Amino acid sequence: MIRNPVLKGFNPDPSIVRVGEDYFIATSTFEWFPGIQIHHSRDLANWRLVNRPLQRPSQLDLRGVPDGCGIWAPCLTYTNGLFHLVYSVVLRYGRTTVSGANGLALRDFHNFLITASSVEGPWSDPVLLNSSGFDPSLFHDDDGQSYLLNMLWDHRPDRQHFGGIVLQPYNLAEKKLTGERRIIYAGTALGFTEGPHLLRRDGWYYLIVAEGGTGWGHAVTMARSRQIYGPYETCPHGPILTSRGRTQSGLQRAGHGDLVQARDGSWLIAYLCGRPLPGRRHCVMGRETALQPMRWRDDGWLETSDGKGTPELVSQSPETVSVSAESDSVRQDFDAVDLPAEFQWLRSPYPDRLFTLTERPGFLRLYGRESLGSHFEQALVARRVQDFCFDATTVLEYEPRNFQQSAGLVVYYNAAKYHYCCVTYDEGVGRHVRLMSCVPEAEGMRADPVLYPLAPGPVEVVARVENERLRFGFRQEDNDAWTWFGQVLDMSQLSDEAGPQDLPNFTGTFVGMACQDVSGEGLPADFDGFSYQAQDL
Repeated sequence: MIRNPVLKGFNPDPSIVRVGEDYFIATSTFEWFPGIQIHHSRDLANWRLVNRPLQRPSQLDLRGVPDGCGIWAPCLTYTNGLFHLVYSVVLRYGRTTVSGANGLALRDFHNFLITASSVEGPWSDPVLLNSSGFDPSLFHDDDGQSYLLNMLWDHRPDRQHFGGIVLQPYNLAEKKLTGERRIIYAGTALGFTEGPHLLRRDGWYYLIVAEGGTGWGHAVTMARSRQIYGPYETCPHGPILTSRGRTQSGLQRAGHGDLVQARDGSWLIAYLCGRPLPGRRHCVMGRETALQPMRWRDDGWLETSDGKGTPELVSQSPETVSVSAESDSVRQDFDAVDLPAEFQWLRSPYPDRLFTLTERPGFLRLYGRESLGSHFEQALVARRVQDFCFDATTVLEYEPRNFQQSAGLVVYYNAAKYHYCCVTYDEGVGRHVRLMSCVPEAEGMRADPVLYPLAPGPVEVVARVENERLRFGFRQEDNDAWTWFGQVLDMSQLSDEAGPQDLPNFTGTFVGMACQDVSGEGLPADFDGFSYQAQDL
């Protein structure tokens, strides 16, 4: 069985491709480094992370990129023995400068291509394709001609900023666009037309796009034409998949889909979705990836199994499912020389300036860098939150000498939304542990003034999350019992829905380890293991 989401935690904008018996899904990583996640499966039910291909300075440098920007909407395709991966690098999201949503809307993004003979790499350095919009997609036609699609961004005042889907020929051998771009589809009344993918079947070109915005009104729209440049007719049955109006569905925000044909000839759609906190409209895990079968109607349009466009929590896989699902509970002891696969860091292509696993074997050493609000050089190593309820723990060895030095355990959405339990220093208290929070909706939330002095030696810190409730605790070697901070923190503030919605809120919550030294001394902190334990409450 396929149990959704198949990629839990922040994994948006899926692109899916089959090569022989192997299925691959590529997803967006935004400001997290290395860039783009590629997962592999043979049964469509169990997926394993196999690579993040954008990992060299010559491929990607996101220092200075604002929250919610960076790598958007990769598209993974395969032709002539080569994988092609196109994606957007968003440098500025921006707000409209005048007149609200109808005003001047300046954004900066560039679309790139990398290639490899295997998803494990090595992947090439990027080739710049264009900068006219975001969400690029490659389509390889039966005659050998390839095309690039992307949404067209129209920054002009009093225009629809989502200016339609453009198509332009692409020369595989020369790795460049040729001819002129042409608008092939303007979208429907749902608006926000983006995320294009194209396929050819039974003499038709089928275009699927994301519409309605990547929130509660999100949807997958289909259109078709006998000619690649159109005109395209929109599916008369409405969106082929959506959560719109289905408030009780376990999968909300469904949209941004891509299609794949299984080995038995059946079809499936991979799409993004969100799981709100119980009783709340907040998705702390951000946008995740779901997968379910589709079927072709007699009139040549595509539909879900129930014919109503409903996202499914559970569905039948066309492949034999023979591998047990992996547990979300993970203990890492940092005994290897490389960072465990589930961890990422922010923006920088120079991880040696942020952390090491070799200076003190068995420990992850973080060098004190800039603040948690920095968009440039943060020493923060974290993994995705994948469950509503979990415990995360780490043991910290750290001797701060002044109040500008801190290190600890952080539950982090972005530079403006996090809860942090850290060891730091105060002239009157000495070395101690305290809480720091940065949240967008702080009304009614008091800052916890309690500072707990520490005895010499290591400190174990725990973050316990139960749906919207987060509590931090700590203990030292001479005490088996946790000392809990009295303040219950609000996890819903670490979500796509918290804060100003005219800024990008497209990622998801991470939990991990951080170290700051804004004095500039670079004082390091050593972390002896990290545990993530999913809880079933």
